[in-house]
Amino acid sequence: MYTEKVMDHFRNPRNMGEIPNADGVGTVGNPVCGDMMTIYIKVKDNRIEDIKFKTFGCGAAVATSSMVTELAKGKTLEEALKITRADVASELGGLPPIKMHCSNLAADGLHAAIEDYYKKQKANEGMKK
Repeated sequence: MYTEKVMDHFRNPRNMGEIPNADGVGTVGNPVCGDMMTIYIKVKDNRIEDIKFKTFGCGAAVATSSMVTELAKGKTLEEALKITRADVASELGGLPPIKMHCSNLAADGLHAAIEDYYKKQKANEGMKK
């Protein structure tokens, strides 16, 4: 049912955990299946310097969270915003069709974390004026 790469990221997730004082945090979920993900990012010079995730969900949800962190780490914010659900699934060698809609929220979580970062930057600029 799952590719070996999906199983590897599920059994050995990369970048799992939290970043205290993260520059951006994105939480997404699918109430239909119960998958919930939070992505944390640290940004330096417009690049994702560090990224971590916490996921409550099935094996595919954990695997996609792990993969999106691998894809985004070191990228500029603009490059990271271009990462799609399809990119994540493709890098994992595919996901079963029944798992695509509820498990592959990882790209959405990444985008939400970047949007949160931008909002915080805008708020900080407003406070300096």
